[in-house]
Amino acid sequence: MPELIIVLIIVIALLFEISNGWNDAANAIATVVSTRVLSPLQAVLLAAGMNMIGALVSTAVAKTMGKGIVDPAAITETVVISALMAGFLWNAAMTWLGLPVSASHALIGSVLGAGLAAGGVDVLNLAGLKKIFTALIASPILGIFVGYYLMKFILKMFGRLSPGTINKHFGRLQILSSGFMAFGHGSNDAQKVMGVITLALFSHKLIPSMEVPTWVILMCAVAMGLGTAMGGWRVIKTLGHKMLKLEPVHGFAAETSATAVILGASTLGLPVSTTHVISSTIMGVGATKRLSAVKWGIAGKILLAWVFTLPACIILAYVSEKFLSQII
Repeated sequence: MPELIIVLIIVIALLFEISNGWNDAANAIATVVSTRVLSPLQAVLLAAGMNMIGALVSTAVAKTMGKGIVDPAAITETVVISALMAGFLWNAAMTWLGLPVSASHALIGSVLGAGLAAGGVDVLNLAGLKKIFTALIASPILGIFVGYYLMKFILKMFGRLSPGTINKHFGRLQILSSGFMAFGHGSNDAQKVMGVITLALFSHKLIPSMEVPTWVILMCAVAMGLGTAMGGWRVIKTLGHKMLKLEPVHGFAAETSATAVILGASTLGLPVSTTHVISSTIMGVGATKRLSAVKWGIAGKILLAWVFTLPACIILAYVSEKFLSQII
């Protein structure tokens, strides 16, 4: 029976990872598709490959996810299953609606809600949660400023060139920035599920410590790449077309800014929302044109999805854990 539970947990975890890539495909390729630098198929293949590579480089974020939200010793199979199911359902629903959503908020909120249902406030790692939420809140704010000032710098350096010349050169550079954005996404987002799977294995005493097994790293990397390859086209349309009219130079600035913020967080072992970061850098870049260039109505809908993700997933996971603990 314990072996079947672990298999079930891994299957649900991989479904969440796929849904993460499916929604977050837009983060890496929305700008490069909307500026027509790459075709949708080329962009998806590039992002899927770089996502997989990024997922293999480190496990710092995975360790934070595994130990930074709830006490690993207090974790049960119903907590893990409830957290993953709540996060998966929310990701899938938002992708279907065409709204970019934070898989970080979804998974962190779900683990938090399921943990509260199982053990109350005592099982929460308050110091770890403070660190995680500081990173989640600070990263999009930083993204707006980095995007704004990088775009300002580019305009100062190359603003005298004709628009055609600028877009020709930055179109080539945008292929690189899009690839690095996908790499950064894999280095941060793929690790969150690695942490949850490792937490489940450790709680069942199948591994001696919270070190992430190699096979878990490889499995999550492939699942993230597969989800990205599916392409969340409604989300891509929202980020790449509806929020701001992008030229290649804007796409390059937004992706480069987002990559810098995400890789910095990954190096420090901090889980951040790649969705929040790329959306905020697009807003920052757009603000250099004029504030009205950003379609704030669309940005407002995205913001609402962000705001509701955390409480919705806490409630979903809490209710799910209470139900499952009665039948498993």
